[in-house]
Amino acid sequence: MSTNISRGPYKPGRIREQSRDLILQAAEAEFACHGFRGATMQRIAESAQVPKSNIHYYFSNKLGLYGAVLENTLNLWDTVFNELKSHDDPDDVLSRYIDAKMDFSRTHPTASRLFAKEMISGAPHLSAYLQQDYRVWFKQRMSVFEHWITQGKMDAIEPAHVIFMIWASTQYYADFEPQILIATDANSLTEQAFEAAANSIKHIILKGCGIR
Repeated sequence: MSTNISRGPYKPGRIREQSRDLILQAAEAEFACHGFRGATMQRIAESAQVPKSNIHYYFSNKLGLYGAVLENTLNLWDTVFNELKSHDDPDDVLSRYIDAKMDFSRTHPTASRLFAKEMISGAPHLSAYLQQDYRVWFKQRMSVFEHWITQGKMDAIEPAHVIFMIWASTQYYADFEPQILIATDANSLTEQAFEAAANSIKHIILKGCGIR
């Protein structure tokens, strides 16, 4: 009997995608630890266990890599909201969005903190993206909220502030984890703690919006 295991056809595109993901993960940790100025492409290559030339294959320079890390964080954050439609149920959508954002804070705290540092600094490396594509994306989300208000599915409150409150409350558990641990006299934030926090945030946001 043959002991060879079939692995399917060779897919170079998948290999390249995996290599790019490894580089982004290593870059995320490097930028979070040393900042943009202190980070080096050589340390990122060593951490990702790839030749430095491989990084330049995907990213022209350090700024391009840094921008990709930040944009990747935004994309992961906003996945649930990307296909938002006016006929969607606000209870379901907002609950799933809050759960997703809280899970990201639990599983990717470094990415959240790096993004926070960029915003606190005035978003010098991400401002172009935020001023163009992201502004359009944000306005489209708000238009759905406005439709929900018109249809009586939620109270007549400013949609932008609802989104800002969700961002602030969910990302807080990653960005300010040390403060939470000190205040609650805990050693770490467990998965159960994140779930409990998500449930509280959903209750406050949804009830505050008059959804339930």
